[in-house]
Order: sequence, then C-alpha cells, then structure tokens
Amino acid sequence: MKLTKKVVEAMEAQAADRFYWDESPKGFGVKVTGKGKKVFVVQTRLNGRTRRATIGEYGSPWSVDQAREEALSLLSQFARGRDPVLEKKAARVRGITVRELSERYWDEANQHKKSSTLDVERGLMKRHILPLLGERVVSELTTSDVQQFHQRVAKGDTAVDEKTKARGRAIVKGGKGTSNRTLDLLSSMLSFAVDVDARPDNPARSVKKFKLKTHDRQLTEEELGRLGEALAALATSGVSEYAIGALRFLALTGCRRGEALSLQWSWIDKRHGIAKLPDSKTGQKVLVLGEAALLLLDGIPRRADSLLVFPSSAGGTTPISIQKIWRKVCKLAAISEIRLHDLRHNFASEAVSSGQSLYIVGKLLGHNQQQTTQRYAHLAANPVKAAADATSSSMARQMLGKVPAPKQ
Repeated sequence: MKLTKKVVEAMEAQAADRFYWDESPKGFGVKVTGKGKKVFVVQTRLNGRTRRATIGEYGSPWSVDQAREEALSLLSQFARGRDPVLEKKAARVRGITVRELSERYWDEANQHKKSSTLDVERGLMKRHILPLLGERVVSELTTSDVQQFHQRVAKGDTAVDEKTKARGRAIVKGGKGTSNRTLDLLSSMLSFAVDVDARPDNPARSVKKFKLKTHDRQLTEEELGRLGEALAALATSGVSEYAIGALRFLALTGCRRGEALSLQWSWIDKRHGIAKLPDSKTGQKVLVLGEAALLLLDGIPRRADSLLVFPSSAGGTTPISIQKIWRKVCKLAAISEIRLHDLRHNFASEAVSSGQSLYIVGKLLGHNQQQTTQRYAHLAANPVKAAADATSSSMARQMLGKVPAPKQ
C-alpha cells in the first residue's frame, strides 16, 4: 500500500504486532504493536541476512514523509555494504562509562562465577575501580590510565575506614596484593568491553602486576607443639569449643577455612573416612579425613539448633568466626608471621616431606590442576640427589680401602 498520514492514522491495533509495507521504497513500513503504538521501520537484506532498523514512532518528529526520507538514507547505506544498525549500536556502546560497563558486566559476564567470588569482586569494584575510573569513558581508557590506576591502588589512594552497619566497619587499605587482584578484575571487564564492541582492545593486558613476596610459612615441630598447647590452654579458659575444634580440624585436614566452617554433619561418612562437600572453591569435593580428624569429630558435641559441625552461637547455618581466636592462639604460642591459610600449606608440606607423591597431595587438598600442587615439589625426595648420594658413598667406600687395590 501507499503509506500516507491518513492510512497510518487509520491503522488499528491487533492481538499481535503487525507490519504494513510501503509500495515505495521497498522495505519501508510501519509496525503497529498490540498496544496501538505505530513505529516506522526499514527492512532489507545484507550479506544474505535480514536486517531491520527502527526509524522512530509516528508523530512528532516523525511524519510519514520524514520517515520515508530516513528510510531512503538507511537503504542507501545498506546498499553500499554498511550496517547502520550495528554502527549505531556500536557508537552507543563506545560512549559508555566504566560504571555503566560494570552494570552490564555483572548482568551478562558472571553467570559462571560463585556467589562468594562475586562478593569479593563487587567489593573490589565498589572500593577501588569505581572511585578512580567510574566516570571515565571505556573507549578512551589507555594503557597509561590503567597503569596509573594500578599504582594508585597500590599506594593506598582508595584506602577508607568507615562505618557500614550498626556494628560493622569497612577498612580498606589497598596495597600491591589488592592492586593485582583489582587489575585482574578490570582486565576481565575490559575484555568483556571488547566482546560487546565498546572498544577494540584491552589496555590492561600489557600492564604488569607487582611481584609479591611468596608466603610459604611452614611451622616447625617446636612451633606445632606450642600451637597445640595454646589451643589446649584456650579451650579451658572459656573460648568456644567449636572455634577451638575448627582450628584443630583445619590443621589435621588441610582443608580451606570455608570448607571447614560450612561443614555439616550429614556430609560426613565416618565409615569411609570422608566428607562429601556439595560445593567448594573448586566445585563438588570429597574431603578425605585421617584418623586424628575423625577422633576430633567424635569429641565435637552436636547442636540441636544447627546442622553445622562448627556452629556459631546464633545457631542455624551462620558460620562461626575464628579469626580473632586464631590471633589469640598465635600470640599465646609466640608464633609470628603466620596466617590461618598457612595451616593448609603446612599440612601439604608435611605430606610431601613424609614421602607422599604430589598427585596424592593434590587429591588430599582438592586441587583441580597439577600446577597448583607443584609449589610443594621442592620438598619432595629428589631422585637425582638420591642417586648422587648412593654413587658418592660407593666411591668413598672404595677409596677408603674396603675394595682390594689392583695387583702391581
């Protein structure tokens, strides 16, 4: 039909959207929605695919004649091989800020991540990325901008100490470790920006992370003894038996803090000496429990108001907090420069040093990748060193005269 003002105004809404096409130019039409809204469109084919562009709603400013002129312009661009729909979309996306990108990033790019990971990343976003880069246009960011951002977080420019809740407080210090983690998140966001055509490249990829001091703290036998004595002393001084039990459990199993504190009695199979964790940092996991760990669990009383092995005073599924008690234990045991997570490293180091293979230790710790366990390789028995010891000892015995000298 020939689209005119009279014809368009006479169009009525149907149950579903309906298209009416103009006789000239071919591809120009109007869509009438189920609610009676009238929208001018243009449709054609480009590279074998149907492409449809929205011109605008009938009325001010789009009359039939104005919409027809715009349709001719769009059809001309399509005919020259250009796609004004994608170009318009790209132009709109390239103008978004880091704050706007972050909103799309959380909605579209994080479906595979665990909620605990998302909580950490949202914290990094809120405390570091948005304060320094939130209003910057994504397409205008340079490698130099990202480098400066990396340096500022490391220097503590985003440090803050503020009250968050009635009894809560947010203490943000920054530092090189935090800066490295934040750079990873920013790089992931900028890779997403490339995927959605917000920019052509990722300027964070060429920014080098800070080299951090490796923290491989292993307790000596004497320190382990003092640690055990400190735990026993606190257990008799009124400290929560569940907190003391959780710390002992971490030392005896090498599991992660979150795995221990979320452990439920129904997950434990004492007959086979395992705990079936439905979720962990690496997904479903079977935690193998040694005899000492099983004996420890036998002495933990069950709470009627909680499914957890190590519940808090609140009961339910609220995990117990053990960080403050851990600091008390370390102070009482006169042990410095050790983190709670070092109990896991200590367990792994002890296993490797006692002759267990890296494969077995990886299974004990629940590592998905062999490279993760490889950090303990230097503690394993070295077969080349063993061969050198045996050969040199043999040579020494011969040189000491235990082997007859050849006749003259």
